[in-house]
Amino acid sequence: METLTTKQKIFNFPITKIVLALIACLLVVNIGQQIAGKLLISLDKDYRNLIKGLIVSALAITTYVLFFSQYEKRKITELSTNNLAKNLLLGTLIGVLLQSLTILVIYVNGGFSIISVNPVSFIIIPLTIAFTVAILEEILIRGIIFRILEEKLGSYIALLLSAVLFGALHLPNENSTFLSALCIAVEAGLLLGAAFMYSRNLWFPIAIHFAWNFMQSGIFGAVTSGNKKTNSLLVSKIQGSEWTTGGEFGPEGTIQAMLFCVIASLILLYLSRKENKIIIPYWKKH
Repeated sequence: METLTTKQKIFNFPITKIVLALIACLLVVNIGQQIAGKLLISLDKDYRNLIKGLIVSALAITTYVLFFSQYEKRKITELSTNNLAKNLLLGTLIGVLLQSLTILVIYVNGGFSIISVNPVSFIIIPLTIAFTVAILEEILIRGIIFRILEEKLGSYIALLLSAVLFGALHLPNENSTFLSALCIAVEAGLLLGAAFMYSRNLWFPIAIHFAWNFMQSGIFGAVTSGNKKTNSLLVSKIQGSEWTTGGEFGPEGTIQAMLFCVIASLILLYLSRKENKIIIPYWKKH
């Protein structure tokens, strides 16, 4: 058996790997965003942001692939385009369904009403935000943090830790509360982690994440994660109990959103266990 040097042990340590990967991705994305913003200054704001979103997404994916192909000396299968259409289509359908069911509960309770319908061009901004956020957050949270923790701590512990972290990262958002952060941890943290566990491909959770956010802000005109409203296809009015509307944080902070996402998460975890895709902690492998 090959004995690792102290330097090799340090670089193979999960926290080292996570920190260096996060720094590399965020640095490249930030620099690229600044340069793109200056080069595209003459364009219309909506289209400028759309192109910036595409550039940021491409930089995040490229940096991830180059970093780990060199660092871990392997082929980056989690961003493979094999079954790409299946992962994107199924993920999008799941995201659309879960968000639609969440809004349906508000509607049934008399809390959702449509005031007017905007031109289709109004979806450009929420579309841009949705795919940029989905790609960047899935690369950072599921691709880097969850995947590396999972290798050592096993699927379940890594899922719990990454879900708690994901919820905590939303606490600084405007109108965020402990309850809304808990909702995010359960809905997105567990669901998207379970989606990656089942598919072993980042495109699946990216599609779920994108569809959930885009339907919420771009189609239904609701607030997403406590942030300010963007343009949307539907101009809607949401009112009623915070338990079913999420209040100023938006539908993500609702009891029904949590319930629907927990059900979806449990189904994915069941399928992952059935297909032997659960990784056990390193101390149980010996």
